[in-house]
Amino acid sequence: RHDADFQLSIASITENSSTDCSAQDLHLQAQQLAGRLKCDSVVSAISAGPGTVNFTINRELLAKTVLQQVWKDGSEYGVKSELFSAVPRQKAVIEFSSPNIAKKFHIGHLRSTIVGNFIANLKVALGHEVVRINYLGDWGMQFGLLGVGFQSFGNKEKLKSSPLQHLFEVYVQINKAAEDENTKKLAKDFFRKLEEHDEQTLSIWKQFRDLSIEEYIRIYKRLGVHFDEYSGESFYQEKAQEVLKMLEDKGLLQKTIKGTGVVDLSENKDLSSVSTVMRSDGTSLYITRDLAAAIDRMNKHSWDTMIYVTDKSQSNHFQHLFQILKLMGYDWAERCQHVPFGLVQGMKTRRGEVIFLEDVLNEVRARMLQNMTSTKTTKEIQDPMETAEKVGLAALIIQDFRGLLSSDYQFSWDRALQSRGDTGVFLQYTHARLHSLEQMHGNAELTDVNVACLQEPDAISVLQHLLRYDEVLYRSSQDLQPKHIVSYLLTLSHLAAVAHRTLPVKGSAPDVAQARLCLFHAARSVLANGMKLLGITPVTQM
Repeated sequence: RHDADFQLSIASITENSSTDCSAQDLHLQAQQLAGRLKCDSVVSAISAGPGTVNFTINRELLAKTVLQQVWKDGSEYGVKSELFSAVPRQKAVIEFSSPNIAKKFHIGHLRSTIVGNFIANLKVALGHEVVRINYLGDWGMQFGLLGVGFQSFGNKEKLKSSPLQHLFEVYVQINKAAEDENTKKLAKDFFRKLEEHDEQTLSIWKQFRDLSIEEYIRIYKRLGVHFDEYSGESFYQEKAQEVLKMLEDKGLLQKTIKGTGVVDLSENKDLSSVSTVMRSDGTSLYITRDLAAAIDRMNKHSWDTMIYVTDKSQSNHFQHLFQILKLMGYDWAERCQHVPFGLVQGMKTRRGEVIFLEDVLNEVRARMLQNMTSTKTTKEIQDPMETAEKVGLAALIIQDFRGLLSSDYQFSWDRALQSRGDTGVFLQYTHARLHSLEQMHGNAELTDVNVACLQEPDAISVLQHLLRYDEVLYRSSQDLQPKHIVSYLLTLSHLAAVAHRTLPVKGSAPDVAQARLCLFHAARSVLANGMKLLGITPVTQM
C-alpha cells in the first residue's frame, strides 16, 4: 500500500517458518495480529495486507521529524543515522586510477578513477580516514624505449606544454622502430642504466614522471578528484628484491626448469596452480612489486582495509596477490579487497578512439554546451562552459553507475546526455530548478512551518523517500556499489518533479507556501548530498 510507511512480513516472525504456511494462513495471521495492535501518537493506522501488517505513521509527525532531521544534520543527513552507530571508524587505503605514463589513459582508467573516488567519498562521509593512492605505471622496459625515443623524436618545449600527449607520440614513433636490433639494444641499455641509478638517465626519467603528474593533477581537478599519494612501480624495485628474498627464506620460492621463480598456490602443493614472481634473470614482475607495495603500505599507514579498484580482468592477479601475502604470514591479507568493474564498449570521441582523459572531458563539455544552447530555456548562464562541464560529468557518472560495477555496458553519448529520463542531466536539472525556486521565494525558515499543510500524497511520497536515505547509504557502504544511491536520487528527482508541478509555492497561502518551500529545500539538500558522494558537483542554473 502506497500510504503505509513500514511493513512487517508475518513469515519472518512465525516460529515454524520451515513448514510452509499457505498464503491464506499467513493472511489470516496478519489480520489477527493487526486486529490486536493499537494505534498511538506515532502510528496512526495499522492494516493487514497479504501476509503483512502495514503501519502508517502520523502524517504530521512524519513531516516534522524528516524536515527537522534534514535541516539539523545538513550535509551529514543520513550519515548520522543509528544504522551506522555500530560501525567502527577505520582507516582505508584506496588505490585507483593508476594510468601508465606515455600510454593511453583509456576508458578503464576513467572508470577506475570515478569508482575509486566514489568509494573514498563515501568512506570519508561515514567518518573513516582515507588515503587515496594513484599507483602509476612509471617503470619497466617501456621507459628504455621512451628514453631512446626522446633522444630521437623528443622536443623539450612540447614536453613542458603537453607532456602526456608528447610522450605518447614519442612512444608510438619509437615503437615503430622497435623491431630494429640497434633500437632494442639502446633501449635495453637505457633501462639498465635506470636500474643502476645512473644520474643522467634518472633525471630524464624523473622529468617524464614529474611533468606527467603535473598534468594529471590538472585534469583530475576537472574531474573533482585528488590523490594523497602518487606512488608507482618505480618505488618498489629494491623492495621487490627484498620480497623475493623473504619468499626464499620462507621456502615459498620455487625455481622452474626455465629458471623462473614461482609460488605454489595449489591445495595439495602439486604446482597445479602457481604464480610467477621472478623472471629467469632474477628481476621482479608486476605482482612482486605489488607484494612489496602492499607490505610497505601496511608499515607506513597501518590501515584497517585496503581496496584496489581495477577492471575485472585483473581479478585473478589480486586473488594470487592476497594468497601469497597470506602464505607469507600476513593475516591482514584478508582485509584487502579488489573492487572489480566491467568493460565499457563503444566510447568514441570526435577524434576517434579515446587516448587521453582530457579528450573525454572536452567532448562531454562540447556536446553538453551544444545541447544547452539549442534549448530555449537556457537563460544567460554566468559560466556556460563550467556548467556544461559539470552537467556533462554528471551524465557520464550516472550512466556508469546505474548498473552493477562488474557488468559491461555499451556507452552512448545520446543516451547519457538526454535531459529526460534516468540521467545525470535530469538530476542536475532537478537540482537547478529546486535551487531557483528557493532563490525566487527567499529561503524557507524551519522555525514556524505548519506541517499540517503537507498532507497531499505527492508531499508524503517525497517525505517517505527522504526518510529512507540512510538505508541506501548503508547498502552502498556494505557492498561499495553506487547503484543504490543512483536509483535513490533518480526516484527522488522524479518525486520532487511531480510535487513541484502539483504543489505550487507561488500563489499559495503563506503557511502553505512556507511548508512547501521547506519540503523542496529538504529534497534539494539530500539530492545535493547524494550527488556529491557520487563525485558530481550540483549546478544551480542550467
